[in-house]
Amino acid sequence: MNGSDTAAMPSFGGAWAVFPQRLGDELRKENRTLAAEIIHEIRRQIPEFSRPLSGKFGAFIRNGVETALAEFVDRVGEGGGELDARRLPVYRALGRGELAVGRSLDALQAAYRLGGRVAWRRYARVARRLSLGTEAVAQLAETAFTHIDEIAAESVAAYARAQADAAGTLGRRRHRLLTLLIASDPPASDALEQAARDAEWALPEMVAGVALGPRRVAGSGAGAAGPGTAPPGGSQPPAPGTGGSQPTAPGTGGSQAPAPGTGGPQPPACTPGGQPAASAHDDADAAPTSTLRKPLPQDVLAELDGPAPCLLVPDPGSGTRLADPRLHRLLHERSGVIGPVVPLAQAADSLRWARTLREHGPADTHREAGRHLPDLLLLADPALVRLMATRRLAPLADLTPKQRSRLAHTLLAHLQSPHGSAPELAERLDIHPQTARQRLHHLQRLFGPALTDPDARFELEAALRAKPPETQP
Repeated sequence: MNGSDTAAMPSFGGAWAVFPQRLGDELRKENRTLAAEIIHEIRRQIPEFSRPLSGKFGAFIRNGVETALAEFVDRVGEGGGELDARRLPVYRALGRGELAVGRSLDALQAAYRLGGRVAWRRYARVARRLSLGTEAVAQLAETAFTHIDEIAAESVAAYARAQADAAGTLGRRRHRLLTLLIASDPPASDALEQAARDAEWALPEMVAGVALGPRRVAGSGAGAAGPGTAPPGGSQPPAPGTGGSQPTAPGTGGSQAPAPGTGGPQPPACTPGGQPAASAHDDADAAPTSTLRKPLPQDVLAELDGPAPCLLVPDPGSGTRLADPRLHRLLHERSGVIGPVVPLAQAADSLRWARTLREHGPADTHREAGRHLPDLLLLADPALVRLMATRRLAPLADLTPKQRSRLAHTLLAHLQSPHGSAPELAERLDIHPQTARQRLHHLQRLFGPALTDPDARFELEAALRAKPPETQP
């Protein structure tokens, strides 16, 4: 080969080689019928692309195949170089198109491989016809694989960007929906229904709010921060964000061959549910960051990183939703408290109750507020409960702290036992029956008729439940 018959040596990748100029000319002639053969084989062997090639769909496929073939021949003639920036939108549209129709990249990558095999059979015949040596044929094959790897990478990157944009758009919409659902003044039903449609979230009949602790700081040891980090009394947090797992871009696998021939019409990128997605970079009012280190079920609305982190779990009554290991793990890590299951219109109440119980409950535990409704009732007006305790528990005031603790435990056990007998108390408190009998006599002397009066018994139990004794019997 002489210098006038060859292109300049490439400067990238080491894969591109110097070929005779006539090879490029012959390959270009081959491309006149090659694109049609590739498209025929793709439609025959890959079900996703078997539909008739009419309208935009057909034009999209033909444009992808013809562009990839033409650029490959140009690069052979030029000795390599970067992909043509003017052609990049074609390859990127292939990736976005797959996301738009709700597919993974598997079909597109299969089309790349199939198109490459068909093209290589034709190109190899051209190489033999030109009497290229074995080394030149091997170099031509390597350039083919390099070309397909690079255009496939552009498709994958575009798919990933569209996926991220879709997730960001959907996240902002779910952020707005969660804000509406837990607002103290809920919106009109038509506005809520529209927000749910925009967020691709089916409005459930029942929900449960979940109050979470702050995210655990790396190296801070086990356990999230304890109660008291949520707003007192369950006051409303700033606008929450969403949960759900962040999509990841599929990668290419193995060596690929040239000439893709796939795609669909070039609609805008969209969410998996089909909602057109705007670019996250173009949206000035992006939602607060709520990145999930570990994914949650897709239908759980979540704000994880704000000052008042929370979840809203749809249809939790069956038990299977709350038993989801992803949700259970998060509740454990963030000391979550699950609010009572309520109708959707009371979502804000469920979350407020969960926050109230978390604020006053023990640290580093997760609980269900639905099992602590009496406690929530007592927490609703602490001043009134303190007044009631001062009045009803006054007979214990003159005792020593140790006596007061033992008798308070015995009194609560007496009030909560079916009959309040000495044997019941002995079993409940794990003490001797004679000891239980002595304590009962002491209580009767202190409280007298109050132990048999229904209203007094209710107030006594409420006072003891609101502030249980500090030591065990």
